[in-house]
Formats: sequence, C-alpha cells, structure tokens
Amino acid sequence: MQRSAVALSMLLVVAAVGVAVVPAAGAAAAPSAPSADSAGYAAGDAVTPESGVDALDDAPPHDHQSDSGSDADADSGSDADAETCTFPYETTDATGANVTIESDPDRIVTLNPSAAQTMWEIGARDEVVGVSQYASYLEGADEKANVSGAGGPSVETVIDAEPDLVLVPNSSYGAAAERVEQIRAQGVPVYVFGQPESLEFVADKTERIGRLTGNCEAGAARAAEIRQSVDDMERALEGTERPVGLNVFYGYTSGANTFIGDLMTTAGLQNGAAEAGISGFQPINDETVVEMNPEWIVAPEGSPIPENAAYNSTTAVQERNVIRVDTNYLQQPAPRSVQAAEVIMRRVHPEAYEEYRALQSGASTATPGTDATTDDDGTPPVTVTPDASPTTSTDTPGFGPAVTLAALAAAALLAMRR
Repeated sequence: MQRSAVALSMLLVVAAVGVAVVPAAGAAAAPSAPSADSAGYAAGDAVTPESGVDALDDAPPHDHQSDSGSDADADSGSDADAETCTFPYETTDATGANVTIESDPDRIVTLNPSAAQTMWEIGARDEVVGVSQYASYLEGADEKANVSGAGGPSVETVIDAEPDLVLVPNSSYGAAAERVEQIRAQGVPVYVFGQPESLEFVADKTERIGRLTGNCEAGAARAAEIRQSVDDMERALEGTERPVGLNVFYGYTSGANTFIGDLMTTAGLQNGAAEAGISGFQPINDETVVEMNPEWIVAPEGSPIPENAAYNSTTAVQERNVIRVDTNYLQQPAPRSVQAAEVIMRRVHPEAYEEYRALQSGASTATPGTDATTDDDGTPPVTVTPDASPTTSTDTPGFGPAVTLAALAAAALLAMRR
C-alpha cells in the first residue's frame, strides 16, 4: 500500500509540473533539446525521491527549436503571420524528430492541458478533437474525446480521433514516450515541446502552437499580450524591494530553471528555492525552509502547507502570507499563467499592481470569470471562479481527498528518506 500511495502521488506531481523530454531512440538531438542524462532517468521510469520530479537544469530558457525546410524562418517564433502561415510546414521538435504537416490541420489532439489551454486562448478550440482528462476545467472540454488511458494517453483513442496533428507538451512525453512514439509510427504528425523554464517560453510556445495549427495571427497576438504583460509588470515593479517567496506543493518546490520560479520573480518575489541552490522541481526539506524563512508562500489550491515547527516558524505562516493560486494557472505553462503572476503581484505588491493595471490601460490579460485565488487570510479573489470546476477524479490535478491523502503519505515517506 505504501508503494502504491507513493507511485500515485508522484504521478500527480508529474502531471502538474511535467518531466523532462527524453529524445526518442535513434533520433538526432535538436540543438535546444534537453539531454537524456540531464533528466536523471529515462522516459517512462518511475520518479524517485532522489531524482525528484525534474532534475533537468541545463535546458535553454526558451522554446527556440530549429526548423528545417522552407519554413526555417519560423524558428524565431516572432515572424509567424498570415503571409508565412503556409503548408506544407516542416520543423523539428524537442526530441529531434522531423515533423511535417502537409496541410492546415483542423483535427488536433492535445495530450496535456497546457496545450489545450493554449488552443482555447488563441480561439482555436473548435479545431481540437481530443483532450486529456486533466483539461476538464476548460469550457467545452467535455465535448471533446477523452484521450487519456491508464497510466498515460490511450494510443487507440488518439488514433480513433483521426487527428491531423498531435500536440505533446513536455510532461506527456516524459511520462509516456513509448505511447507517443506509437502514435507517431502511425503516420500522424506529432510535435513534442521542450522543457518550460520561463514565461517567455510560454509566449514562444503560444506562438509556435499558432504556427503549427495554422492560427499564426492569433498565436502571435496572444504571445504579444503575454510579453506585454510581463514587460508591464517589470516596469511597475522597477525599484521595488522583492521579498523572499517559496512555492510549495506536496513537499516539492520550484527552483531555478522552472517556469513557476520565473513566474514568481516576474510577480515581484525572490525565488528562495533557487537562491538556496535548488534547480528544477525538487523536494524541499524543513532545514532549508527554516534557513530560507520565506516572507511569502505560494501554493496551488488544494495543496496543504505543512503544519510543523519549520513552516510555523516562517514569516509567511506567522503573518498569514500564504497565496493560493488556481492550480490550472500556476502549474501549466500556458497563457493563463500570466494570471497566476497577477494574483501574486496583487497580494505582494498592491501599489505596483495598480500601476500595472494602469499600464495595461484597463485591458488585463485576465479573462473575466477566470482568475481565481483563495488567500489564507481571507483576501477575496480578483474576480470569480474559472470556466468550470476541475475534475475530482483521484488521478487528476484536481487533487481530490483520496489523492491528498496519498500525497501526504508520500511526503512523509520522502521525509523519512532524507
């Protein structure tokens, strides 16, 4: 039972934050593709306490993956417009595989909610015919085929959806590389994304999905909004003192080279885990928490803050500076992660946040009704609830009661092994 609880909780963390892409056997590594040995384990292997969720620390900060063929100019991810949005389109994904899309795809399967969210955000959800069970929070997702299976995507269900293109974010490939390659072997164009490490990566990924799916103008426009929001936050925070923050979720934290860490610094915090020498998504022990003494703790909704002497001694807990952010925004490298940064900024730097809103000229990137947070001190949310309630299945990022118990059990076992 202990092993089962550990395995379940680890899969949950992987689903939430992703694991490193490992190139397919025989594939030539792209210049920006992370190396297999840097991940600390092969794709499909169980995540161990020693390796953490992601030991990757040498991947490039952005998704600048090299293209091949006539569309090599799209590599920069900044020139995709109506004139260059042509097909056939040839490119190279993070595994080093050559990907050819013969014509503008109109039947797209997304194996991870970050890709699905991006399709929704560029106004192309009608082109999506299949999503994972973790995308259930998106409005209208229940009308799409559920391509999830036991322990990963269902190859049969994906093929039955007759896709023109399958979008595979880093976490899906790292957890089920063999199944993804089975889909590719059927002649279906499959594009695997690299390891997310920043909000700029999110912007690049948004633009790239627009290019891959024939929605170049919409992808470029949404990416520009993300970059503008980041620029406005930096302007509003200029000269502002940045307190130490700590991201915590089920015993793990986001260190250097993580998009959540970049999200926190963009919002006006120092990433205490990164400054403590932690890289990637790793377990964090009580001694590090005490030494760090974070002034703010950022946690996804449903993830408990440990109630022990170490955490209780921190300024964050003593002053009730705990910020709860919608899991689907905080832990998915997709456009709505900007809203997670807004939630943090609003709480930590309220004056700078107002200046940021002024810079945005009243046109926030947040969509009305999709910015949800519940602060531990009772501070009301910025707006109301998301499109739809996250699924309560015990194997989804919704973190139901049974999952929470399993994750707590795993955290206790991890503490015993440190």
